[in-house]
Amino acid sequence: QVCSINSRFAKVHILYVGSTPLKSTFRGTIRREDIRATEKDKVKVYKSFRPGDIVLAKVISLGDAQSNYLLSTAENELGVVVARSEAGVQMVPISWREMQCPRTHTKEFRKVARVQPQFLQT
Repeated sequence: QVCSINSRFAKVHILYVGSTPLKSTFRGTIRREDIRATEKDKVKVYKSFRPGDIVLAKVISLGDAQSNYLLSTAENELGVVVARSEAGVQMVPISWREMQCPRTHTKEFRKVARVQPQFLQT
C-alpha cells in the first residue's frame, strides 16, 4: 500500500507476500526508474501512484538501512490493482495508464497492473 510519494520514489507498506498476510508491516520503496520497463526517464511518480493505492510489485533488492526493500512495477502484470478516487469510490482501469471513477467519471493517471487470474482471489 502506497504511503507517500515524491518526485523520485513512492514509499510503501508491504502487507502481503504472495497471498500470505504479514503480521507486521515492512517498508519498501519503488524508485522512479523501477516503475516502468520502457521510457524510464519520462516517468512521473504522481502519474503512477497516489497514497492509499494498493500495488502489486516485485522485491528486487533488500536495500539498505534507510530504504528497506526495493520494489519494482516494471512489468505489465505489476502496478496499481486497487485505487480510490477523490470521491472515495474504487476506480476502474480503462487503460494501462488510466483509471476512472465510476461515480464522477473523472480519469486519473496510474501505472495500472494487468492482473493475472491467479492473483484475483487475494
